[in-house]
Amino acid sequence: MIGVKPRTLVIAAAIIVVGLFFLYAFWPRAAQVDLATIEQSHMMVTIDEEAKTRVRDSYVVSMPVAGRLLRVDVEAGDAVMQGETIVARIAPASPTVLDVRTEEQAGAAVAAAEAALALAKAEVKKAAVDEDFAEVEAERYRELRPHDAVSQSQLDNAERSWRAASAALEMARANVRLREADLKSTRAMLMTFSEAEERSVATNPHPREALEVRSPISGRVLRLIQESETVLPSGAPVLEIGDPQSDLEIVAELLSRDAVKTKPGDRVIIEKWGGDAPLTGEIERIEPWGFTKFSALGVEEQRVNAIIKFTCEKSDHEALGHGYRTEVKIVVWEDEEALVAPSSALFRLNGGWAVFKVVNGRATESTVEIGRNNGTQAEILSGLNDSDTVILYPGNQIVDGARVEKRRI
Repeated sequence: MIGVKPRTLVIAAAIIVVGLFFLYAFWPRAAQVDLATIEQSHMMVTIDEEAKTRVRDSYVVSMPVAGRLLRVDVEAGDAVMQGETIVARIAPASPTVLDVRTEEQAGAAVAAAEAALALAKAEVKKAAVDEDFAEVEAERYRELRPHDAVSQSQLDNAERSWRAASAALEMARANVRLREADLKSTRAMLMTFSEAEERSVATNPHPREALEVRSPISGRVLRLIQESETVLPSGAPVLEIGDPQSDLEIVAELLSRDAVKTKPGDRVIIEKWGGDAPLTGEIERIEPWGFTKFSALGVEEQRVNAIIKFTCEKSDHEALGHGYRTEVKIVVWEDEEALVAPSSALFRLNGGWAVFKVVNGRATESTVEIGRNNGTQAEILSGLNDSDTVILYPGNQIVDGARVEKRRI
C-alpha cells in the first residue's frame, strides 16, 4: 500500500470541511412562519361607528315676550323642578336712544301738552265761575217762585242752567286730568337713561314687575344659551333643560349602505365612553331621512341617524351627559359556535379563497369556502376542520409543499 503524505490528508480534510460548510449554508431550511389553529368559537360581524349621547326630549326655554333678560341665576348642571324653579326673569326694556329730530319733536310735544294743560286749567276756573253764578241764580228763582214773581218755567230754566254749569265744571276738571296724562306721556319720550335706571329693575335683582319664567320639566340645566343681562326679542332661546339620568340615548351617524343592514332590536356594544367596562344597548329606530356629510378627507357621504337606547342599568351610565362621545359596535350577525379562521390566513386563488394548511411540517395549499368576514375572523363553511393549523400572513416564499416551522420569538 502506497503511503499517503500527511500534507495530502490535511488538504483533503480541509476540502471536506469547506464542502460540508457550504452544504450546510445552502441547504434548504424550513421557513419560520406564524401559525394559528382553526377552532369553533363565538364570532360576530359589527358595524363600528363613532357616536354621541343626547337627551331624548330636551326643552329650549325661550323669551315669551320681548324685553330685558336679567342675568340668569341657574348654572349648567343645576337641578330644576317643574313649575317651581325660576330659570329666568324678564323686565321691561330701557328706552331707546333718540336722534336729534325725534328729540326736537318730543320737546315740541311736551310744550304743546303743557300749553293744553294750562288752557284746561283756565277752562276749569271759567266753568267754576259759571257754576257758582248758575247756582245763585237758581236759588234766587226758588225764593221768588212762592210769591209768583217768576213763572215755573223760568225756575225750571234756572235749575237746568245750574245743572248744565255743574256738568261743564266736571268736564273741565276731567279735561285737566286728561291733559296731565298727555303731558306725562310726552315727557316720558324725553326720559334719560339715568332716569330710566332709577325706575327700572336694575337696582333690584328680583323686582316684582319682572316676569318670572319657571322650568317646564324636572331635570337639569343642560346649557346656558344666554347668561348675561341683555335685551332679547320674543322667541329668543335662553337655556336648554333635560333629564340626562332617565332620558339619555345615543345617536350614531351611519353610512347609508351600513344603515340598510341594521334593524330595530339589533344588539349594540358601547365602548370608549370613559368607563372601565363596555355598556350595552340596542337599536331603537333608524331614521328614514338621510343627509349629506363630508368626511375628514373631504369625501361626500350619505349618512343616516341610528337611535340607540341603553339596555344596561341606569347606574352604569350615570356619569354620561348630553353630547358625550362614544364608539358603538352594532352587531348585525353573530354565531356562538362558528368555525373560524383568522382573516390574515386567507389569500385569493383563482377567484376564490385559499389558505396554507400545515401538514407534517409542510405548507399545503387548500381552497376554502368562507361565509361572514369581520376583518379579523372569517367563518369557514368548507375546506378546513376544527384543530387544523394554518399559516398567518403567507408571503411569496411560502409555496405548496414548502417546509415550515413555527416562528420563535
